Amino acid sequence: MTPPSSADVALSPALRLARTIEHFLAGSHDAVVIEDGLVSFDLASAKFSISTENDKCLLHLWSEERNIVRRVEAASQKKDSLCLEVRKFGQARASAIEICRERDRRSPSAKRACRAAYQRFLAAVLQREFPGHKIEKLTSSPDLEHSFGPGYVRCILRRGRSAFAVVGVNEAETQTTVDGALAAGLLWLEHCRQHTERALIEGLRIFLPLARSETTRVRLANLNRRASHFHLYEAEERDGVLHEADINDAGNIATRLVRCPDQSAARERFKDAIERVLRLAGSTDEVEIAVISGGELAFRWRGLEFARVRNALAPGSFSSQQQITFGAGAYETPLTGETEPFLRDLVQRMMLGRRPGADRADLLWRMQPERWLESLLLRDVQAIDARLDPEFVYRQVPAFAASDRAMIDLLTCTHEGRLAVVEVKASEDLHLPLQGLDYWARVNWHHQRGEFHNFGYFPGRQLSLEAPLLYLVAPALQLHPATDAQLKYLPDKIEWQVLGVNEDWRNGVRVIFRKSPK
Repeated sequence: MTPPSSADVALSPALRLARTIEHFLAGSHDAVVIEDGLVSFDLASAKFSISTENDKCLLHLWSEERNIVRRVEAASQKKDSLCLEVRKFGQARASAIEICRERDRRSPSAKRACRAAYQRFLAAVLQREFPGHKIEKLTSSPDLEHSFGPGYVRCILRRGRSAFAVVGVNEAETQTTVDGALAAGLLWLEHCRQHTERALIEGLRIFLPLARSETTRVRLANLNRRASHFHLYEAEERDGVLHEADINDAGNIATRLVRCPDQSAARERFKDAIERVLRLAGSTDEVEIAVISGGELAFRWRGLEFARVRNALAPGSFSSQQQITFGAGAYETPLTGETEPFLRDLVQRMMLGRRPGADRADLLWRMQPERWLESLLLRDVQAIDARLDPEFVYRQVPAFAASDRAMIDLLTCTHEGRLAVVEVKASEDLHLPLQGLDYWARVNWHHQRGEFHNFGYFPGRQLSLEAPLLYLVAPALQLHPATDAQLKYLPDKIEWQVLGVNEDWRNGVRVIFRKSPK
């Protein structure tokens, strides 16, 4: 977890390779693994481990879909990728694996060419579908001052004194870029309304790739229709066919709530494993034991997971056994008698590096700051509002929407039983308001159907029939300047608060200012 040093030269070749891979992946949050020209693993959800037994560097990658082991023989690093020469077991010929820090692997010139082509495509579609309209200010050039990224083609579609702001995204962009189209669109809408003369900007038209608009559709369904007219289209770039999506049904959400696990039963089931991990950790004061499911729980230190225990199949049989693994981020190593010292070393480095006042250059200090902030609020949710009940605070409640697994940062309720969604950001994020809206919509959908009690949440607490509260929490100086422009489009039915907390929140969370619509 620490940067390579001159001492690495004294390491064996296998250890040097392992250290190179670890350092590269430790600083990569959206890395993907490419093999045979295809993305084989997304390390946002997959795991990896590295062993150097018998002076051989073995890279183990696994996810819910697949599991591979490769012997690494050489490594070369470019700017944003790590190329590994690997060998599969039983094969004499070496092959290659590329680990890329970003999901979008296109070169800058390829991205520009694709976006320019889409700009021409969108102009042709608008001319065909909206005859008699004039296209103005058509561009895909980035404008960082106004938070417009290069992935979004923008223009104004005018007819007489009536006009619409337009935003489009091509099918080669990542899903993250596609899902960010609404935030970009609202900012473009505000910009057009402030800088367009002799025309009324009635609303916003968004054009997205086919079958990739689910998140945007749900968010649009919950926006304030009195503030703007909204239209959402899916475009097939191959044949130019356009489909308008239905954004009028706010209750049509593809989401599924996961049952709240029995905390006491899970802790009893994994009692011996818990005792072993805590003994090796050497300190239990701030170790959070999070029950993931009836068959799995995680150990976290100030928000950063460092170990996990789960029920797994025993090798060569169909019987289950408890398996303990450890590591920070996507790195994961089985806990055995031989690897126990490595777990102790990891925890010691975490305790030293992940504390207020530690070296900010330390990777462990910088990893997952939002989870650190969440862990503080989990311990003292009343730091943001005295109305919230500390007895019922759930962290990262899973709700599934389409193929996307969403984690609500914190879910709690007031002393009167009104649900509250807490969305947390530790750094500047343009998408804070709309991500909060997204989670609020899912919580409200399940709440209207009485599912939280049915799935084991808030036992013994009578929940209010009122719509959930929404808290948007971030360090005061890290709130994105475009936040206010998006908040005006949230509907009146959402009672929201933006909370700016102290910049040194690691020493304890204090609210510096509050903002609400009332």
